[in-house]
Amino acid sequence: MTLHSPPDETTHAPPAAAPSDRLYNADLAPTSAEGRRWGGYNIFTLWASDVHSLGNYGFVLGLFALGLGAWQIVVALAIGAALLFGMLTVSGEMGRRTGVPFPVMSRISFGIRGAQIPALVRGVVAIAWFGIQTYLATKVLSVMVIALVPSAAGLDAVSFLGLSALGWICFVALWLVQVGILLYGMDGIRRYEAVAGPIVLVTLLVLAIWMLVRVGGDIAWSVPEPLTGGRMWVQMLGGASLWVAVYGTFLLNFCDFTRSAPTRSAIVRGNFWGIPLNVVFFGIIAVVLAGGQFRIDGRVISSPVDVVHTIPDTFLLVLASAALLVLTIAVNLMANFVAPSYALANLLPRVLTFRSAGVVSAVIGLVILPWNLYDNPGVIVYFLGVLGALLGPLFGVIAADYWLVRRARIDVPALYSEDPVGPYHYRRGINPRAVGAFVPAAVLAVAVGFVPALDAVAPFSWFVGALIAAAIYVVVSGRRGAFDDVSGEAIAVAPGEH
Repeated sequence: MTLHSPPDETTHAPPAAAPSDRLYNADLAPTSAEGRRWGGYNIFTLWASDVHSLGNYGFVLGLFALGLGAWQIVVALAIGAALLFGMLTVSGEMGRRTGVPFPVMSRISFGIRGAQIPALVRGVVAIAWFGIQTYLATKVLSVMVIALVPSAAGLDAVSFLGLSALGWICFVALWLVQVGILLYGMDGIRRYEAVAGPIVLVTLLVLAIWMLVRVGGDIAWSVPEPLTGGRMWVQMLGGASLWVAVYGTFLLNFCDFTRSAPTRSAIVRGNFWGIPLNVVFFGIIAVVLAGGQFRIDGRVISSPVDVVHTIPDTFLLVLASAALLVLTIAVNLMANFVAPSYALANLLPRVLTFRSAGVVSAVIGLVILPWNLYDNPGVIVYFLGVLGALLGPLFGVIAADYWLVRRARIDVPALYSEDPVGPYHYRRGINPRAVGAFVPAAVLAVAVGFVPALDAVAPFSWFVGALIAAAIYVVVSGRRGAFDDVSGEAIAVAPGEH
């Protein structure tokens, strides 16, 4: 088997021992020193785009509608951001040390075969949301098209498979743009995010300033009957916990990006500017938009799109809408394209590369007709909601195994070996301890999130699942575990801070 690196992709260092072609291809290989191009600025721009996603604005604007005022929202976000900063830095460091993508990282705790469980859970969630996010961007693009070509509104009267003709045109156009970027690999995504991040920040700042000017600086700081006392604090802490849960996906596969970070300090700098500071900035923008629009007409908006649609000047409306499209594509690429690309490549490494797996996931995201999923609350709440509830327990097992049981001592070449006596072979490639810790924690997390009698603790389901899974795994593995024979910090990784 000939090992080589793709010409314009991250450069990889093949494992020292001969790897199995059922576990290895060039895109799954550990990143070499030459491939470590994701510096602090690149990591910051990931968050600059993702934090300001339309879905996140909908979440925060929902807190405003529930009765939290401006300062309570900002404090809730700050608490969640502080927790995320710590956990994402820890998660990112796992990727930097080993240099491997998330499906390969999962082999450490779940086994070379069992790793398909976390990889496919993360991948399925991402594929569904890729389609949904593309559909939401389609609605923005449709508004732009009608603003520029009013006669295009007639295309909305014709529909096929649940989407108007104009919607199909816009959806396919956005789908092609995203696939085109993906074909440039992770380096193409890095370059796009580097440009998109500043565009997003400037556009939303200008939009907030425009809103302040529009209301003469007098925004509504809360709805007429804001929450107070204990109910206020419960809602704030619940909001902070849900903010962490929103990023449960990234807590799992942040290593897909930080595997190419040159140093620990690059991760810390990128996370610091991109999470605590950027999240507070995001909260202020959301409060200004919500409070300003509420002052104007007593309406609680659900998205910045609601504000953009009120811009009287067609040229400015088109510019603002274009920026929101740049934002949505940036979020989709990092949150919903990278994970399934690696998951499918890990499933069929002989057949699929990162790029071809990305195309397959994009096709799936199209044929599932995501607008029908989005318009069906049952699918969103139960199917995607249950899958989302599994992310906390998965993170708990993986993080506890890496840091508490193995103490970051990983034999990277063995992650690509089918040797039955290898450290990650376990029982036929599956670690029963990891599965045994994951299943009860996952059941409890789903119950906490969906059983009506447990509504009071539902916002904390991610933490419940993660902590219980971690505790069970540490207990069944033994604090020092049976893994002390694995020596050396991650082997075959680019030099950096350890």
